[in-house]
Amino acid sequence: MRTIYILDDNPEFRDAMDFWLGGAGYAVRAWSDPHEALEALSRRDRHEEACLLLDVRMPAMSGLDVHDALLESGAALPVIYMSGHADVPLAVQAMRKGAVTLLEKPFDDDTLEAALHSAFAWPQAGAEDEPGAPRRPMPTAPTAPVALEGEDAQAHARFVARERSLTPREREVLGHVIQGIYNKNIADRIGLSVKTVELYRARGMAKMQARSVAQLTRMMVSQRA
Repeated sequence: MRTIYILDDNPEFRDAMDFWLGGAGYAVRAWSDPHEALEALSRRDRHEEACLLLDVRMPAMSGLDVHDALLESGAALPVIYMSGHADVPLAVQAMRKGAVTLLEKPFDDDTLEAALHSAFAWPQAGAEDEPGAPRRPMPTAPTAPVALEGEDAQAHARFVARERSLTPREREVLGHVIQGIYNKNIADRIGLSVKTVELYRARGMAKMQARSVAQLTRMMVSQRA
């Protein structure tokens, strides 16, 4: 059974997630105290399929600091950040730490399901993962054979892994972005707020490791050629 760990200081939110995720067939364990969560996560079975729903803003310790502590201890697992006050800089910071995604509260069931699907597609930590070991921030799912060799083949494999890490909504937004469509027009087309489009755009750009739309476009054209 897959396990969902939850760290959030809001008891009503924890109860709601426990009810929904438990009903969906997941094992659920939730905490309000970051230090208690870190202690428990350090002792978890590293071979279990699990991910962490992590609130960004908590009074005792921020979610970003919790994530750093997990990485330093070698107890890292796929992390889905959550925040009621998400913005673009926060999304970029989360992606740079290797998060699966950042969800803006409140989010619906479909959004959570998509995030969990992405989380469980990521490499799960195993016994070989020790403190100080290199972090693997991107999925390494098998890729289709391509007629490339050497550095070209490696670059293509990295591109495919980054692209597969995108959620369906991130992929949709980036598809509009590389067509030169402005955020406001994208929001109108797909029925989201401009702020939400900006978040999806920032997360997608960070996952693709593109610093500009021009770089993203060149990447897409060259790797799909």
